Amino acid sequence: MKTLPVEKIREADEYTIKNEPIASIDLMERAANQLYKWVKKRVDKYHTIKIFVGPGNNGGDGLVLSRLLAKKDYEVQVFIINYSENRSEDFKTNLARLEEMQKVGINLINKKSDFPKIGEDDIVVDAIFGSGLTRPVSGFIGEVIDYINTRGSVTISIDIPSGLFADKHSISEEGSIIRADYTLSFQMPKLAFLLPENDEFAGQWHILDIGLHHDYINTADVNNFLLTKRDIQPALKIRNKFAHKGTFGHALLIAGSYGKMGAAILASKACLRSGVGLLHTHIPKVGYEIMQTATPECMLSIDRYDNYFSEVPDLDTYTAIGIGPGLGMEQQSQMALKLLIQNYPNPMVFDADALNILAENKTWLSFLPKGSILTPHPKEFERLVGKWPDDFKKLQILRDFCFKFNVYVVLKGAYTCTCTPDGNCYFNSTGNPGMATAGSGDVLTGLITGLLAQGYSPGQATTSGVYLHGLAGDFAAKKIGYEALIAGDIIEYIGKAFKKLGYTK
Repeated sequence: MKTLPVEKIREADEYTIKNEPIASIDLMERAANQLYKWVKKRVDKYHTIKIFVGPGNNGGDGLVLSRLLAKKDYEVQVFIINYSENRSEDFKTNLARLEEMQKVGINLINKKSDFPKIGEDDIVVDAIFGSGLTRPVSGFIGEVIDYINTRGSVTISIDIPSGLFADKHSISEEGSIIRADYTLSFQMPKLAFLLPENDEFAGQWHILDIGLHHDYINTADVNNFLLTKRDIQPALKIRNKFAHKGTFGHALLIAGSYGKMGAAILASKACLRSGVGLLHTHIPKVGYEIMQTATPECMLSIDRYDNYFSEVPDLDTYTAIGIGPGLGMEQQSQMALKLLIQNYPNPMVFDADALNILAENKTWLSFLPKGSILTPHPKEFERLVGKWPDDFKKLQILRDFCFKFNVYVVLKGAYTCTCTPDGNCYFNSTGNPGMATAGSGDVLTGLITGLLAQGYSPGQATTSGVYLHGLAGDFAAKKIGYEALIAGDIIEYIGKAFKKLGYTK
C-alpha cells in the first residue's frame, strides 16, 4: 500500500473529483459516511459527542459526521473554532445543512471563556485541522488543543490529529498537537503515523477507504509503502511437486559464542522453518552438544576455537549466509568477519554483533557484497550512522546509507522499516509489542537468511521475512498474550503465517 505525501493526497482528491466524476461536496459526504460507520460500531448513544471543527474541509468532514450522527439520535454538540472568516465552500454548505436540521447545538469558540465543559464520558471528535497544516499551532487555537488534551475524554481525530504534520517533524515548544486515542485516516496512512515520535499523538489509527481513484494511486510515484498481505502474497514461491531439498537452497548461519548459544539455536530453527532445503550453522566448539540436541535438522560447522567464531569455513556450497546472532566481539571474530566479507561475493545478512563489529570498523562497509542485508535495532543503527535529531531525519539518513553502500537495511521496531538501495521504505503492518523480547531479532535473521538461500531477491527476502515474522508474532500473541510471548513462540507460528498467506495448500 502506497503512503502518499500531502501534495499527492490533494492531487488524488482532485483527480477523483474530475475523473470519477464526483462533486467535492459529495466526496466529503462519502468520507464522512465512512467516519459515521466507524463511530456507530464503537460508540454507544449514552455518550455525548462533542465535535470541534475548523473552517476548512477537515471541519466540513466534522459537520457532515455531526449531521449523520444526529439523524440516528446521537447527542451531538458542534464547536466551531472561529479563528478565521475564510471558510471553505464545502464547510459553508454543510454548516447550512446542519443548521436546517435544528437537532444539533452549534457553538462558536472565539475566546477562552467559550471553551465548553468536557466530561470524562464525553467523546471528543477533532476536526480542526487536516493534513494541509503548514506551521505549528500556537496562540488561541493552541490553547483549544491544550484544553482538549487535559480533559481525559476519548478523542477521535479525523484524518490526522490537529497540529501534526504528515510529512515532517512536528514536535516543537511552540506547537500544540492533539493527543488522539484514535485517528481515522482516509484511504492510506500518513507517514507520521509510522514513526515512533508521533505515537502519543496518532494513538490507534485506522484506514477508511473513501474511494479515491485507483488510477491515480496506482501511478503515483512515491517512496514510502505500508506492507500488506496483498504486497507479500504474490512474491512467495510455490513448491514444485518434484522438488527436493537441493532445490530450496543451502544456508550458512554463523552464530553463537560462550553463553550465547541460544541465539544460534533460535536463528537456526527459524531458518529451518523458512523452507530452506539445507542448513549449516557454524559455531564454536562449546556449542556442539547443545546444537545437536536442540536442532537435529541442522548440520554443524565447528570452529577451531572453543568459545567464539574465529575462522571462515569453506563457502563454496552455500546459497546464502547470515552472521551475527550471539557472535561476540572478540578480535579474532572481527578479523574472521573481514575475511568473510572479502571472500563471499553474494548478498549476506548481518545482524547483532556482526553489526557492532561493522560499527567499529566502518571502512569495511564499502566492501560489503552488493545487496547485502543489515538488520539493526535503532541503537545498532545509531552506532553505524550516529545520532539523529528526529525520526524524519533518521529516515533520510537511512535512505542515504542504503544508497551509499548499495545495501538493504531492516530497521527493527514497531512498523519495522525495510529500506532499499534506491531509497524506498517499506513499513511493516504486522507485529506487536509482545515481540519486544530477547531473541526476536535472531528469529528474524534466520528467517530472512532462509528465504535468501531459496532464491528470493534481497528485497523479497527482507519484506517477506519481516511480514512473516510479524504475522507469526501476532498469532503467538493472540494465543498467549504480549507479556508471556518469547522468541521461541514466534518460531512455532511461522508455519501458520505461511498458511495464512496461502503458501501451503
